[in-house]
Amino acid sequence: MRLNPDKSALPQVFKGIALFTPGGDIVYCIDPSKQGRWHYHLCATLQTILDLPEPPHFLVPYYTAAIDHWLDPHTDKIRTFAEAYPGVIRHKAILNAIFGTEELVWQPAPCQEGLCDRMVLTTYRSSFPQLWEDHDIIVPVDISEPKSLYDPPVTTKEEFNLKTQGYVLRLFVAGHSAGTERILQNLHDLLEKHLGQPYTLKVVDVLTHPEQAEVNQISATPNLVKVWPHPVRRIAGNLDNTDRLLQFFGVVRE
Repeated sequence: MRLNPDKSALPQVFKGIALFTPGGDIVYCIDPSKQGRWHYHLCATLQTILDLPEPPHFLVPYYTAAIDHWLDPHTDKIRTFAEAYPGVIRHKAILNAIFGTEELVWQPAPCQEGLCDRMVLTTYRSSFPQLWEDHDIIVPVDISEPKSLYDPPVTTKEEFNLKTQGYVLRLFVAGHSAGTERILQNLHDLLEKHLGQPYTLKVVDVLTHPEQAEVNQISATPNLVKVWPHPVRRIAGNLDNTDRLLQFFGVVRE
């Protein structure tokens, strides 16, 4: 896994926080103004990216890590304090990569009783199954511009250093038939040939998971939903029409 951001692009003094999912996806924020902790914004981002029924505030604090990169007025040197809660302490290498802190030793954060019970957290799995899946994404959240919480692109862990915009797609189908297999194959071929950007595609069977159809307001299948980047878009019905799909993705055929 390569996660080596351009350290020259990172501020010398900042506060940062990272929120992980049980499946290993990450949203994080770096703020040079050091104004807040942004748990709400990170949970809202996960809700949007993973199409959750509500922000997963129950992940806090067990799946969070925080860092303070500050200037010591007595020594005029940069000092760093970093702590990670039980659910993410094993991800120290990834934390050092996204915050540009190299071989920094992260301290285990003390957790109040009742807030870090792993067994309690697993009770949310049936309602938030996406959180226990690894979609291979990292989302840097920029809250400096109030017009949008989601300006930064989603990037795969492999593409992080390239800052390449990625797509998060959901395909809703009714059962797994020969027609479904044909749609999947055609869609895969089109994405590989024309999209030119990393993507994740999740197939949801509305017969098996009717609650997902309700949450995503799916009234007809097949239905392809572009969850990311914004705005969210949908296309239903005939997914064999290449020109229609290219128009959906905003791709101009060469």
